[in-house]
Amino acid sequence: MRVSGAFAYIALYAALYGAFGVASPFWPKYFETRTLTPEQIGFILAAALLVRLIAGPLIGTLADFLQSLRLVLASCAALAGAAAVALLWANGFWLLLVVALVQAAALAPTTSIADALSVNAAKPQMKGRPFEYGWIRGSASAAFVCGTLVIGQLISPDDLTRVVWLNAVLLIVAAGATALVPAVAAPLAHHVGTSQVAGEVRKLLRQARFRNLIVVSALIYGSHAMHDAFAVIRWSHAGIDTSVISILWSEAVAAEVIVFLLIGPALLDRFGPRVAAAIAAAAGILRWSIVGVTNSVAVLALVQPLHGLTFALVHLACMRMMGSLVPTHLAATAQSLYAFGSGAVTAALTLFSGFFYARYGGGAFVGMAVLCGIALPLAWFGFTDARD
Repeated sequence: MRVSGAFAYIALYAALYGAFGVASPFWPKYFETRTLTPEQIGFILAAALLVRLIAGPLIGTLADFLQSLRLVLASCAALAGAAAVALLWANGFWLLLVVALVQAAALAPTTSIADALSVNAAKPQMKGRPFEYGWIRGSASAAFVCGTLVIGQLISPDDLTRVVWLNAVLLIVAAGATALVPAVAAPLAHHVGTSQVAGEVRKLLRQARFRNLIVVSALIYGSHAMHDAFAVIRWSHAGIDTSVISILWSEAVAAEVIVFLLIGPALLDRFGPRVAAAIAAAAGILRWSIVGVTNSVAVLALVQPLHGLTFALVHLACMRMMGSLVPTHLAATAQSLYAFGSGAVTAALTLFSGFFYARYGGGAFVGMAVLCGIALPLAWFGFTDARD
C-alpha cells in the first residue's frame, strides 16, 4: 500500500519521534528502578552514546551499499522495539548494558535513513509541488512532545514499564510505516561493490561545501550542550520554579515546530540555505550571550524561542543543501556523517561542560556563543546560494 503526498512520511516520523519522546526523558529513571547506581546509569548512557556514534555511519553506509534504505530502516526500528521489550526481563547491570547497547546501535541510523528518504523524495518536488521536508520534521517534533506528555500521565515514579511498552509499540509501528513510504530510485543501474562505495564516499568528503556543512552544523548544534546540561540547574539555583522552567522549555520546542512547519521553509525559499544558516548562527550568538548573563524569567521567555532558529532552521538549511549536493545513492551515508559530526561535537562539549560550568558559572555559556561566532562566517562563505 502507498500513501500519496507527505502523509506516509508524517506517519513514519510521528511513530519514530513519538517513540523517542516516550522514552528518552525516562530511560535514566527506568534504570534507577532496576536498582542501578548513578555511576552504572551514567556508564550505560555514555556507552550508548558512543555506540550510536559508531553504528550510525556504518549502518547508513550499509543501507546505501544494499540500496535498500526502507528495509534497513524497518529492520533497525523493529530490532530496537524488540530490545526495548527485552529490557523488561533483563536483570543486573551487565545484561541491562548489553540490551541497552543493542537498542542504541539499532536506533543510531533510523533518523538519518528517514531523512535520506524524505529529503530525496522532496528534492524533485521542491519547485512547485506541495511537498516540504520542514512539514515532515515539524510533525516529528510535535510527536516527540506529545509522546512525552502522554507517557507522563500514564506512569508513576516507581513503575515505568509503560514507557518500555509504548516505546516498543511505536517503534514497531514505525517499522510498519516504512511500507507506506515510496522507494526512492537511485540512478545506479547495477549493484555497486564495497570499493566503489568507499570511492564515492571519499569523493563526497572532498566536496568543500559538504565538509563545511558538517562543521557548521556541528558547531551550532554543539553550542546547545551547555544549555541542555546546565540550564535547568542554573535556573533552579536562581529560584525559578519548576513549573516556570517547564514553560520555558515548552517555548523552545513550540518555536522549533513553528520554524519547521512555517517560518523555515519560507526563509529558505526566499533567501536560500546560506542566509538561513547565517541567521541560525547569529541567533546562537545572541541566545547564548544573553542566557549566560541573566536569569530573568521575562528575558529568558523572550530568548527561548530562538531555539527555533538555532536548531530547526540550521537543520532545514543543511537538509536543503543535502538535496542539492548529495547523490541519491549516497543519501543515507551523507546523513549519517552529518549526524556523526554534530553528535561527536555535542558529546565532547557535554563531557567538558561540567568543568566549565563549575569554574565559570553562567560565563561558560559565552563559550557557546563563540562557537556560533565561528560558524557564522563559515555559513556565509561556505554554503551555497542555490534555492533547490
